[in-house]
Amino acid sequence: MTELRHRGTTENDLYQQSEDKGSENEGKAEGVSESETKPDTGLPEVPVPADDTPEVLNKALSGLSSRWKNWWVRGILTLAMISFFFIIIYLGPMVLMLIVLCVQIKCFQEIIHIGYSVYHSYHLPWFRTLSWYFLLCVNYFFYGETVTDYFFNLVQREEPLRILSKYHRLISFALYLTGFCMFVLSLVKKHYRLQFYMFGWTHVTLLIVVTQSHLIIHNLFEGMIWFIVPISCVICNDIMAYMFGFFFGRTPLIKLSPKKTWEGFIGGFFSTVVFGILVRHGYSFFVCPVEFNSDHNSFEVDCVPSDLFQLQDYALPATLESLTGWPTVRLYPFQIHSISLSAFASLMGPFGGFFASGFKRAFKIKDFANTIPGHGGIMDRFDCQYLMATFVNVYIASFIRGPNPAKVVQQLLGPHGQPQVTLLGTQRGGQRLAPESPGGVGEEVWCSYEQEHI
Repeated sequence: MTELRHRGTTENDLYQQSEDKGSENEGKAEGVSESETKPDTGLPEVPVPADDTPEVLNKALSGLSSRWKNWWVRGILTLAMISFFFIIIYLGPMVLMLIVLCVQIKCFQEIIHIGYSVYHSYHLPWFRTLSWYFLLCVNYFFYGETVTDYFFNLVQREEPLRILSKYHRLISFALYLTGFCMFVLSLVKKHYRLQFYMFGWTHVTLLIVVTQSHLIIHNLFEGMIWFIVPISCVICNDIMAYMFGFFFGRTPLIKLSPKKTWEGFIGGFFSTVVFGILVRHGYSFFVCPVEFNSDHNSFEVDCVPSDLFQLQDYALPATLESLTGWPTVRLYPFQIHSISLSAFASLMGPFGGFFASGFKRAFKIKDFANTIPGHGGIMDRFDCQYLMATFVNVYIASFIRGPNPAKVVQQLLGPHGQPQVTLLGTQRGGQRLAPESPGGVGEEVWCSYEQEHI
């Protein structure tokens, strides 16, 4: 332990000296090529990902400078990713949920791989195995909660699912406890500190990646528009900030990311807000919550759009009325909310990217991986998206979501509904509802709920 403590002190000192030297050379504008800083000798070296640009693009762009070559590679791959985004939207919410899960797993792998690359020389036992095991445990917990919450009818129809739902948290805790015990048993003398470092590394990664992926799934089930618009706002801000920075960038924005400029930040902000104002919904497919239809044994996205997606007249302030000559303006209420989403995406979303930049600079790497040529790893593209997903989930809970009569009735008619029905009957003057007649219970409860909330 003494040896490791001295070694850790030396690493920190060398790293701090390297950071001080590196900060003197920062300040290039966005879009300008920047030579890579050599890895610090005090930290174990992280392998630099190889250039994975397709050979066809390399040949086609061979005559261009590195600056313009990077521009074209990023542009072509961006168009390809946007096309893929439209395709998966067309395939529906269940495919989107699977894509979110795949992205989550890849992001987790990229972050864990960095930790493993840094400390691989110490041969920490079971680090990778336990990391993936904890990922499985956390996903089992979150997805189990989601299925129980949103697909209550499906769960109650199938006996195995009903049992798993009833004891879901107990099973989840037992799985995690097993991993916890495996970690304790894997502790090795002289590596205690590093093993606990990596234990914390894994759990922070789970918090950042898995928890926020779960929030994305929740947003998706509220209606695909709550998935599409926030992601589109972040994409719009990334593209426009890059373009404004590439052509007009002169003033560095933040030392953590010296290629970011004030010109790109401001241009991205106004472009994203305009995008938010122009957002429309075209079909109920995008605005309706995802629900399971027990009669057809299928997942459906069909409903009467709420007032949030109905045109309404809004009176303009006197100043705007005098400038435009319009006393009122017709808007969808959702457009007002989308302005809030776009403002957050352009003002606070980039801080997710700055956070990721600080993380990468700490380990002297340019990108999390080389999965997407010109863009880096999947995590490089989703650093802002995860922060945005958390905001959207909080925003929906605070300003959008109201009482859901269907969910209330589902809970009352479930296997644990009888005590609630009895309590409801007692509160209404001592008249008990007959538990042996489910139809009567549902009708009585629904009427009571309508009178109080609708």
